[in-house]
Amino acid sequence: MTDHEAPDARAAASDRRVVVVVVPAAGTWAPPGRDADAWRLALAEDTYEVLAGLDRVDVAVAVAGGDEEAVAEVSALTWPGTPTYAVDAARPVLHAVELAGPAAAVVAVSHDVPDLPGLLIGKLFRALSTADIAVTPAEDGTLAAIGTKTPVADWVAEVAPTFDTELSVLEARKPRRHAVAIGPGWHRLRSAADIARLDPGLEGWDATRSLLRRA
Repeated sequence: MTDHEAPDARAAASDRRVVVVVVPAAGTWAPPGRDADAWRLALAEDTYEVLAGLDRVDVAVAVAGGDEEAVAEVSALTWPGTPTYAVDAARPVLHAVELAGPAAAVVAVSHDVPDLPGLLIGKLFRALSTADIAVTPAEDGTLAAIGTKTPVADWVAEVAPTFDTELSVLEARKPRRHAVAIGPGWHRLRSAADIARLDPGLEGWDATRSLLRRA
């Protein structure tokens, strides 16, 4: 990079926004009669498709605890050119943020929100103009999405939030009033009971819908 190119590169990084779908390396559950790994991949594919349709956002996929084979399996679900990489299963969110490259902000999204409205991710990016971290809480007390400014604030790095981190933990550790932004809530598909939250009348979540329809 030449000297006259460097300012442009810095400016591009300061405006860049990245959203990363975080997918576990193996399935943990599935509706009756369905394979857990097939279910995991269907959810991940639909979640990715929602995020890939967002404007002015770069999309990547992170496989938590995955090896090369697991990364290749998930990469096959994405559009060509989508970065797909393995991240540490113990700290998947912050590792995904680190590997996202230079950016103003990064939002990590759990793979099990196939019907997530893209508008909710936009709200997190807007909140990060003033907050250190912005989250979409899930109805079961977990988090559906976690966004951070970059570089990550020291206190956020110490907490190392995951999708299982409780909001109370973030609230207790925040150094100032508006350091944590809480967006509208949504639901994750983590049990058979959660399937009732899917609205058959809404477009999208095609892979999940198809798998549910199979006998």
